[in-house]
Amino acid sequence: MPRLTAALLALPLMALAPPPKGSPPISEQTQRSGGPLLPEQTALRFDHADLSFEVLPERQALNGVATLTFTARAALTRLLIDLDRNLPISAISIDGRPLARTAWTNPDGRLTITLPRALPAGKRVVARISYGGTPHVAVNAPWDDGMVWSKTPDGRTWFATTAEGYGCDLFWPCLDFPTGEPASVDLHITVPAGLKAPSNGRLVGIDRLPDGRTRWNWRARQPNTYAIALNVGPYEEISGTYKSRFGNTIPMSYWYLPGEKVKAEALFAEFAPTLDFFEATVGPYPFGDEKVGVVETPHKGMEHQTINAYGNNYAKAPEGFDWLFHHELSHEWFGNQLTAANWDDYWLHEGFGSYMQPLYGRWREGDARYHVMLDTQRNLIANDHPIVRDKVLTEEEVYEPKLGGPGTDIYYKGSWMLHTLRWLIGDAAFFKAMRMEVYGRDDPKPGNFTPRYGSTREYQRIVNQVTGKNYDWFFDAYLRQAALPDLVATPLPDARTELRWKAPGGGAFPMPIEVSLNGKVQRLAMTDGVATIATPPGTHLVIDPEARVLRRNPAVEAFRAWTNQQRSRK
Repeated sequence: MPRLTAALLALPLMALAPPPKGSPPISEQTQRSGGPLLPEQTALRFDHADLSFEVLPERQALNGVATLTFTARAALTRLLIDLDRNLPISAISIDGRPLARTAWTNPDGRLTITLPRALPAGKRVVARISYGGTPHVAVNAPWDDGMVWSKTPDGRTWFATTAEGYGCDLFWPCLDFPTGEPASVDLHITVPAGLKAPSNGRLVGIDRLPDGRTRWNWRARQPNTYAIALNVGPYEEISGTYKSRFGNTIPMSYWYLPGEKVKAEALFAEFAPTLDFFEATVGPYPFGDEKVGVVETPHKGMEHQTINAYGNNYAKAPEGFDWLFHHELSHEWFGNQLTAANWDDYWLHEGFGSYMQPLYGRWREGDARYHVMLDTQRNLIANDHPIVRDKVLTEEEVYEPKLGGPGTDIYYKGSWMLHTLRWLIGDAAFFKAMRMEVYGRDDPKPGNFTPRYGSTREYQRIVNQVTGKNYDWFFDAYLRQAALPDLVATPLPDARTELRWKAPGGGAFPMPIEVSLNGKVQRLAMTDGVATIATPPGTHLVIDPEARVLRRNPAVEAFRAWTNQQRSRK
């Protein structure tokens, strides 16, 4: 097990004054996560990361040693690794041999290491990087990233990290793009006496150091790049096991703050039934050989693999379950097991993850709860920018509407698109396609799948394959156009009504639709995007009475415009 080196411990002392939020400032390169890659980045296969963190909360500082093992897919003369320049490097060795200080540079957050000799394709290299400094402090986590320093109600140290947007390089030297996941990670987190450090994967052991500190050792399998998390506080723990419907037994743990036992036990009681829903609806829990882990954090939440962050203050909701716990747990399937290969495909995480809450409401209470929860999501859809642009994007280019990104539409519009697709192709095809996208196969069982990367185009191909039909028109309309399809109803002079789809971009949109005529529901094929129905005088016509199809709704548009106007006046 690696130890912090003397060189690392000799780093200059940090300033005693705690850094304010948003500082130290980070470079444009560090703030950027994802985007187009250089050939030298794609040439690295990340085999293993051994990460030692020494946490110094009294100085709000972090020291680390990262031992990174890569295999070259193509010949290389240098390594390009992302690391915030606020964490200056004290030493680097390659394959056990120290490098001269002139062998690396890190002016903007992209660490460039010149190798002592060329690395042929197929050969491994081990880089050991010692670093430390004052990590960037988040302004409004988890909507931005960095350290989240806090105190428990009784004044004890409590903090956590978030890195989804700006990336893993805020805390450790990594490959800050979605496909940069290490195949395995060993974590060693040294914390002051009286504090605990629940983290990713399986607990290997706790070392008690002579000075009273403890080192928490964890081992995780192929974690998402931003999912590696530090969570430190005077935690108490509730633990138990879940007997999976697939035959395996899964350990469960929740780490919470002292004084919250009753509320913590109520949340922990949701773990097993929620797991059962996901296993019945999607498939096996992907990390059953590690754990289901949740930790209370001083920020809202995040899908940190097997140690999901929870900061919802045990809020109660009319649906009878904690939506935040449920949503973050959904990412163990949609985000950690299935990882979008490009930020442009991130709706695969958030659209599916958001759709799971109404589905769980339906699982628990039936269709009424499902529709109520979906209606809440419907009113949040903005339709300002397409969800997918079919090019390599950064995280900010997806989340920031000012950069042309869909923002929260990857959540709510993605969820509603899936609701419509499920009705269109039927439950059997919908859930089969979902399993194939998540697991890469239709018959997932513990031990026969591993975490994988997916994309929008792949999911389209799977849907077409499963159904035996071409639904590209569906995905093009909902994902690649900002506006929604509009179903225009036009009364005709001969006691008939024409229904015609007006698709954004002018493409074909043969979406069937249900109509209710005097209470009798029928489904119109709309094969050419148009249908005509008899509506004699006195006919009461309701289009899409069960709200199955995502389409333009002028009332929702007016409501959103009015809401935005009210906010602007405040």
